[in-house]
Amino acid sequence: MASVLAFPLAASTAVARPAAAGADSIIPISAAFCQDMRAHHVLNGGKVGCDRLRLVKFSFVDFDGKLHHDGEIVVMDAAAPHVLRIFARLRKMRFPIAKARPMNGYEGDDNASMRDNNSSAFNDRAVTGGGNSSLHAYGLAIDLNPLQNPYLSRAGDGLKVAPPAGVDFINRLNERPGKPARPGMAEAVVRVFADEGFMIWGGYWDDPIDYQHFQVSRRLAEQLAAASPAEAARLFDAVVERFRKCQQKYSATAMPNPACLDRADKSN
Repeated sequence: MASVLAFPLAASTAVARPAAAGADSIIPISAAFCQDMRAHHVLNGGKVGCDRLRLVKFSFVDFDGKLHHDGEIVVMDAAAPHVLRIFARLRKMRFPIAKARPMNGYEGDDNASMRDNNSSAFNDRAVTGGGNSSLHAYGLAIDLNPLQNPYLSRAGDGLKVAPPAGVDFINRLNERPGKPARPGMAEAVVRVFADEGFMIWGGYWDDPIDYQHFQVSRRLAEQLAAASPAEAARLFDAVVERFRKCQQKYSATAMPNPACLDRADKSN
């Protein structure tokens, strides 16, 4: 799949220059921004370095219907064109986003970012609870509207909700008799993310259930990290193409078919 995108020069300051209003773009990580990630505990010498990361800038609609031009998210280079298309589609759908800022402003603290209802991606950290590196450490996982899409885990006989205010969204039904709709819930855009390669949704899981979380498989992430940038882009595009080809058998609005998800990822 070919795509043509402009790559403006990165700014010399820690934060890249704002894109012009409505001008979605993909920007290489500048040396200053890379150092800022290290200083704020977002980059810790893990799975990928700044040379394999990109800053995706985009416009989005907030929960009041207002258009913002300051959306920013850091992802792996191979996924960046697809991530840009995801957020362009969300904007076209008028799917609301509270905010989208790199994890630098939160000192790499996932809980702080969730409490602020911040949508984010790259963060060089372990999975919640420790152990393996998170897919966020590859720049291949995206958390969307954490308040509307909380992280749920069992705590003895109870349920732990993160962020705590997300307790209001444990009931995942949007259209409820006598109650207003609750926009920004991830169920509405699972297919959008899958169409662009982020085919694993945390809402599919049993424990934890991570409604905000979209990612690629760990197998694919490791392949992409080990490959050259050009080969990684080819591999990622191939996964997307296989999924879309398989999913053509089903309605354009249908949730991703499990067989298509499995086939797309295992053909590499």
